[in-house]
Amino acid sequence: MLKEGEIRIPSGCAISGIIDIKGDRFSGQEIVKSIALMHERSNGLGGGFAAYGIYPQYKDLYALHIFYDNLEIKMKTEGFLSEHFDIESAGNIPTTPVPGVINKPLIWRYFVHPRTYMVKEDFIDEAEFTSRCVIRINKDYNGAYVFSSGKNMGTFKGVGYPEDIGKFFMLETYDAYMWTAHGRFPTNTPGWWGGAHPFTMLNWSVVHNGEISSYDANRRFVEMFGYNCTLQTDTEVITYLFDLLVRKHEMPIEKAIKVVVAPFWDDIDRESKEMQRELKAMRAVYSSALINGPFSIILGYEKGMIALNDRIKLRPLVVARKDSRMYVASEESAIRIICSSPDKVWSPKGGEPIIALLEEGTQK
Repeated sequence: MLKEGEIRIPSGCAISGIIDIKGDRFSGQEIVKSIALMHERSNGLGGGFAAYGIYPQYKDLYALHIFYDNLEIKMKTEGFLSEHFDIESAGNIPTTPVPGVINKPLIWRYFVHPRTYMVKEDFIDEAEFTSRCVIRINKDYNGAYVFSSGKNMGTFKGVGYPEDIGKFFMLETYDAYMWTAHGRFPTNTPGWWGGAHPFTMLNWSVVHNGEISSYDANRRFVEMFGYNCTLQTDTEVITYLFDLLVRKHEMPIEKAIKVVVAPFWDDIDRESKEMQRELKAMRAVYSSALINGPFSIILGYEKGMIALNDRIKLRPLVVARKDSRMYVASEESAIRIICSSPDKVWSPKGGEPIIALLEEGTQK
């Protein structure tokens, strides 16, 4: 069996995503089937899923999914949580034994609400308070890793092939209006539970195939705004970039995309004078937020799903549509195995975003 680092698969890693824009929920069986078809794009060192709309009974609370290395760090972290949040519910995330999933940490889930007086004392909103707490745990509580922290959504990931991780977390028992999935083939970073995709911050989640050659510049940029990259992989920074641009800087998602996947200068010069001024200003102000390197990404958040790849399309990405469903995957076969006759199938151009948002007024 090949070991990590002995072979390099330039287009390795598998990504897949499904959204029902009407907000109708469906089980995790489909996304597991889709990502399992791309088994050869993974090597068993990471698999994971993000699901939106799975906690309607707790939709107004933050769902914190946390890995613990041991009981001692669990007790310390829970002390921090009790100090900063009202905990509505806490318990193990249900799992079932799977031969391919071993060395699992303690996996716990908490439904929480920030303590109101602490939010007011810090003069910030609940989302910022929660994000700061997540960053603090991941930075300062060695052996505790908050790997999901949104409302009415959750991430499920670990070391193993993605189809085994799906079975391990019993994803067939969850219903969501949007699912994303990742099968990992790490080449430059370690395979460990916290380093599996997706990476999240609040309601943002990212699955990624490729490498971020601009990682150090991107990391230094987000760390200026209080983020810390602690999960030993380049993908983590993409999540923080979108959280920073859209939530903190209140940038429309379409403009945030043009920051992280900015048009080439030649393409900017072909735009109208007004658009040229805007794009050049964004490139100047947010130059360190530009993502470089080969990549394809699926970004999830409460409003929908966005797929995009690098500007010269060095990683594969296929899109399909059927009725109210939008599908995205590394391979067309991963779509057709769950949607045999889509209304439309296409491969987006390099740097072209695919934006599938929930219909206005849809209940989430």
